[in-house]
Amino acid sequence: MTTIDEHALDDLARGAAILGTGGGGHPYIGMLLAKQAIREHGPVELVQVDELDDDALVVPTAMMGAPTIFLEKIPNGAEFVNAFEALARYRGHVATHTCPAEAGGVNALTPFVVAARKRVPVVDADFMGRAFPELQMCTPTMYGISATPMAMADDKGNSVILETPSNAWTERIARTITIEMGCASMIALYSLSGAQLKKCGVRGTVSLSSRLGRLVREERAAHRDPVGAVVDALSGHRLFEGKAVDVDRRTESGFARAAVAIDGTGPYADSRLLLDARNEWLSAERDGEIVATAPDLIICLDSETGEAVLTEEIRYGFRVVVLAAPCDARWRTDAGLELAGPRCFGLDLDYVPIEARAQQTAEARMR
Repeated sequence: MTTIDEHALDDLARGAAILGTGGGGHPYIGMLLAKQAIREHGPVELVQVDELDDDALVVPTAMMGAPTIFLEKIPNGAEFVNAFEALARYRGHVATHTCPAEAGGVNALTPFVVAARKRVPVVDADFMGRAFPELQMCTPTMYGISATPMAMADDKGNSVILETPSNAWTERIARTITIEMGCASMIALYSLSGAQLKKCGVRGTVSLSSRLGRLVREERAAHRDPVGAVVDALSGHRLFEGKAVDVDRRTESGFARAAVAIDGTGPYADSRLLLDARNEWLSAERDGEIVATAPDLIICLDSETGEAVLTEEIRYGFRVVVLAAPCDARWRTDAGLELAGPRCFGLDLDYVPIEARAQQTAEARMR
């Protein structure tokens, strides 16, 4: 068990932006909310999965909706607590812990708002190992664990409890409600026991975010290479570097959609990379060839600072490095690809692990 104070949240937010793969909502806002809650109520305990009792009740909390909206419609933090409490009441049990539903973006920070206010620990795990745009794209789905009952709350005082026959239906109904709530809602879902979390959780992702954030900060302070350090830390592969020259972005059906063209510089001069996003970066195409797809992590970093560049903030002229890193092994199974493979995002492609794609590219260059 470790203690998270407000100073530890800076590194956590920086790393969460990296694992957010462009989406998940800007962690800076979540960091401010979490800092305020910790300032008022005290530090938060971070516990490892193996420290959980099997009969613990873990209630994850998150934000649902388009990240672009979250920048303009900032919650006060009470909405997360309202959803957390509503779900615990509905379950008829006292929630003993919370955890992130996804490791990336604002949703890596929102559990700390709840944990500080309710004085419960945060579990060092999530259900994605990254960020994904839809609710059913979580590891518990692979284990037959229902996302519902699910609680939703907004800034106007509305609250909803959902019961659905499948996690895909949870996404459809909750997305419609979220749009009516102004394209952003605060949610609590996938409540599960300690025993269930030990089976289905992606372990250590909160700590990983903190390590990544600290690494970028220290490498930058030492005038070294923060981008290279992130690539190494994630066993990743550098795909491209260049300048954003065209950005097409819109909020549609509760998602932030974006298509970005990047013209290459340095070793990638005379090449172009196209990034496609639905909240998160989902595919990268270089000179007409697909070089990475979800569920592997596609990450866009500022070429100088190593800070993550999100889908809602990239603009013309941004100088970036794009890298890809392996996802949790469960996403590469048939069950995982059925939930979050390329075809789930409308891409008519077979999934090829980033390691294999990188090897193919290296062999092609040698010929």
